[in-house]
Amino acid sequence: MKEIFPSISAIRYEGPKSKNPFAFKYYNPEEKLGAKTMREQLKFAVSYWHTLCGKGTDMFGDGTADKDFGGGSVMQIYKNKVYAAFEIMEKLDIDYFCFHDRDIAPEADTLAKTNERLDEIVPIIEDLMKEKNKKLLWGTANLFSNPRYMHGAATSCNPEVFAFAAAQIKKALEITQRLGGQGYVFWGGREGYETLLNTDMKLELDNLARLLRLSVDYGRQIGFEGDFYIEPKPKEPTKHQYDFDVASVLAFLRAYGLENDFKMNVEANHATLAGHTFQHELCLARINGVFGSIDANQGDMLLGWDTDQFPTNVYEAALCMTEVLKAGGFTKGGLNFDAKARRGSFEHADIFHSYIAGMDTFALGLRLAYKIKEDGRIDDFTANRYAGYKSGLGSDIVSGKVTMEDLEAYALEKGDVISTLKSSGQEYLENVMNSIMFS
Repeated sequence: MKEIFPSISAIRYEGPKSKNPFAFKYYNPEEKLGAKTMREQLKFAVSYWHTLCGKGTDMFGDGTADKDFGGGSVMQIYKNKVYAAFEIMEKLDIDYFCFHDRDIAPEADTLAKTNERLDEIVPIIEDLMKEKNKKLLWGTANLFSNPRYMHGAATSCNPEVFAFAAAQIKKALEITQRLGGQGYVFWGGREGYETLLNTDMKLELDNLARLLRLSVDYGRQIGFEGDFYIEPKPKEPTKHQYDFDVASVLAFLRAYGLENDFKMNVEANHATLAGHTFQHELCLARINGVFGSIDANQGDMLLGWDTDQFPTNVYEAALCMTEVLKAGGFTKGGLNFDAKARRGSFEHADIFHSYIAGMDTFALGLRLAYKIKEDGRIDDFTANRYAGYKSGLGSDIVSGKVTMEDLEAYALEKGDVISTLKSSGQEYLENVMNSIMFS
C-alpha cells in the first residue's frame, strides 16, 4: 500500500524554539519525568471514529473532509482507513488507538453480513499491529448511530433491540480480546430519556445493569483481562442520560453490585456539559478508586454541545495530569484523543496539526504537574488547611470516637467558633499556579 500522506514526514521533537509546524515543541517521548518516560506516562491514543471516519458533517451541513483515502468500493475505503490509521500512528509516534465496531467496518443489511465484514478487516488490523508495534487501548460497540437504537440499546422498550445490542457487544468484545485491548468502554449514547411521560425508568435501569453484567461475565469467560469502563455524559443525544457524571455512575454501579467491575473513562467535554470541571470528575473517580482512562478533548464554553475539540488549554491539562499523578498514573488506561479537527480544517495536514497541538498540550500539562508537585506550596497549603483533623477533636471525629452528645458538649463549652477560621486562600493559590506555570 502506497503512502496515504506522502507530504507528511515523521513528526519529531525539536523543542520549544522550533517553528516547524510538523514538529513537537514539548512532547519528547523518551524524556524521563520522575521514574518514567513521557511516552509511558501519557499513553496517547488515536480515536478511530473522528480521525478516520469523521468528515466534518454537522446538523446544518454535509461533510467537508475526504476520509475515503483513495478507496473505491465500500470495503476498500474501510481497508484504506486501516492503512491511514497506522500511517498516522507511525508518523506521530503514537502507540495506541481506540475504535467502535462500526468505525472499522461498515454495517451491512444483516448482523451476520456485518460480522463477516468485521472478520475481513480485523486480520488486517492485527497484522499491522504486529508489524508496526501498535496496541489497542480499548474497543467498544456503537450502540447509538443506527435507527434501531432510537429508543436506546440496553434501555430500549423493545427486547429485540436489547438482544441485538448484546450480540453487537459480544462481537466487539471478541475483537477487543483478539487484538489485545487493554480496556472496553461503555458509553450510553442513547441510554436515557426525553420525557418521563413514556418512560419506565426502573425497568430501563434494571435492564442496563443486566446487559452490563452479561457483558462483563462474557468478557471474562473468553479471557479478556482488560478493564471495563463507563464513560459518563449528561446529555446529547438524549436530554437526560443515565450515565450523567461520575457520581451518578458510581451510585448506579453500587445499586446493582457492579462497583468492582468498572472504572471510569472520563472525558473533559462531558465533564463541562455536566456542569463540572474536568479536574472535578477526575478527582471524584480517583478518590473512589475508579480512575481508569481519559478522553482528552475540550469544549467551547460559548457553545452548549459536545464540540470535541483538540485540547489546547494548558491550564486544564496541568490540573488533569496533577490528578493522574495523584492516582499513581495510568495502568491499563491512557489519553485517547476523542477529538476532531474543526469542520473548516478539512485538509489531511490538519489531522497532524491537531494531534501535535493536543500532544504538546498534555506534554506541557505533565511537565507542569511535576513542577506543581515539586514546588509543594499548593499541597502544603491544603494539608495545613485540614491540619485540625490530625489531632485532638478532629482526630476523634475521623476515628469515630465521638458521639453527637460529645460534639454538643464541646460546642457548648467552646462557644462561637468563627474566630478559629482562616482564609481559603483561593486567589493566593491561583497566583501560585500562574507563577509555577510561567516561571
